[in-house]
Formats: sequence, C-alpha cells, structure tokens
Amino acid sequence: VNSKLGDLQKEGLVIPQKYNASNALKSAFFKLQEVKDKSGRPALEVCTKESIANALLDMTVQGLSPAKTQCYFVVYGTQLQMLRSYFGTQAVLKRLSKVKDIWANVIYKDDVFDYENYHGRERLISHKTSFENRDKDILGAYAVVQTESEEILTVMTKKEIEASWGQSKTSQSIHKKFPQEMAKRTVINRAAKAFINTSDDSDLLIDAINRSTEGEYEPTVKDMGDIEEVKQEIEQNANTEELDIKEQPAATVQEAEFVE
Repeated sequence: VNSKLGDLQKEGLVIPQKYNASNALKSAFFKLQEVKDKSGRPALEVCTKESIANALLDMTVQGLSPAKTQCYFVVYGTQLQMLRSYFGTQAVLKRLSKVKDIWANVIYKDDVFDYENYHGRERLISHKTSFENRDKDILGAYAVVQTESEEILTVMTKKEIEASWGQSKTSQSIHKKFPQEMAKRTVINRAAKAFINTSDDSDLLIDAINRSTEGEYEPTVKDMGDIEEVKQEIEQNANTEELDIKEQPAATVQEAEFVE
C-alpha cells in the first residue's frame, strides 16, 4: 500500500502535510488484529488480500488514522471495508480545497430552530437551545459546511435520520446508545455527499471518500439496477426449497419488501 501510495502521489494525489501514511498503516495493522467477522473469525484470515489493501489505500488517500478514531474496519463476508467516523468525515471535508470548516448540531425538543430558503438554498438563521434540553427528545440535526464564500446548511428531521439508520449495515444498537453523536454523523455524511461530488478536487480522493460512505449502507433497488432483474432474483430465491430467510443478506430482504 505504501508503494501504491507513492505511485499515486506521482500522478498528482496530495497527502496532507502533517499526515504520516506509514504510521497510519502501522496503527491500522494493530487495529486489524482485533477485527473479527460475525462468527468471531479474524478479519486478516477471512478477508481477501485485495479488499484489505483497498481498505488501507482508501484510508491513506483520505488522510485518516485509526489511532485518532477517524476510521474503523468492518468485515462483510470476505470483504474488508474502511468506514469513517464522525471525526473522520470532518477531517476529510476540511481537506477539500474550498472548505474552511464543518460542524453539526442536534435539535432537541423545546429548542428554537429557525432557517430559511434563500435563493433556493437553505440558510441557518438561528438555533437557541439550553442545557436542560439535551435530555429531551431529538427532533432532528443539521450540519453547516463553511466555504470561502458561504455557509451551506443541511437539515434532517428525526424521521429522515432514522430512515438512514435503517439502511445501515452496522448494528442498530450503537444508534440507540449514542443517538446524539450518530445523528451528527448522519447529517454530516449527508452534507458531505452533496458537497463532495461538486468539488473540483482530485478524483482519487473523491472516489475514496464515496466508497467509504456508500460501503456503510445496504444497496437499494435503484443501486441494484433494473427492478425486473431484482424481481427475478427474488422469485428464484423464493422457489428454492432450502431458502432460509435469516441467512439471506439484509439487502435481499429489503428488496423483497420493496417489491411487494
């Protein structure tokens, strides 16, 4: 991966000045010793070498470090995927040439949140809250991307956030334990996706960012292609006597529910 990274830098990839890729890779190696699949098997034994190399490469291209909890690794079948944390997405966005800062806040019950549609784009007016409100129900969350010339607002309601969580490949228990932080993470990912794909930064960086974002969610019918092909696959599975729905990938179950 170090060797490949050197080749990519020759092709124009810019690594953050204070980012030490070798140290990040060493940190990832030790973290990977602890990663296991659902059956408790070590990731380094289960996952293909190609997927491990690609996950590490995506990590270094984005300038992330597991030691700073900016990313973590998850096993899906025989594939290793690198996913960004809340801190990681913030760090990546700040790497983009036009971004000065990014932050997110949760909107609680009894907060006074006011925003407007200004020339077709949402703009924050004010958000007044109090310490006591932090223990109240979450109504939504918002993220602000500060560029050189403006602040771009992204707002999500609680229903929109929960719908996003429902598509997540990871366990839902973490969303229930840390709803505030996970809500911030979700809205920042939404803001990042809209901004990143209109950026004029390196395609290598943009591709790596998108892979680690999309790898977190189950594919939808639109992602899978023609709905007729999905229907045929579901019908074939339904006609298989040995089919055990509990052993099917979560995406298959969701597609079946969608088609029905």
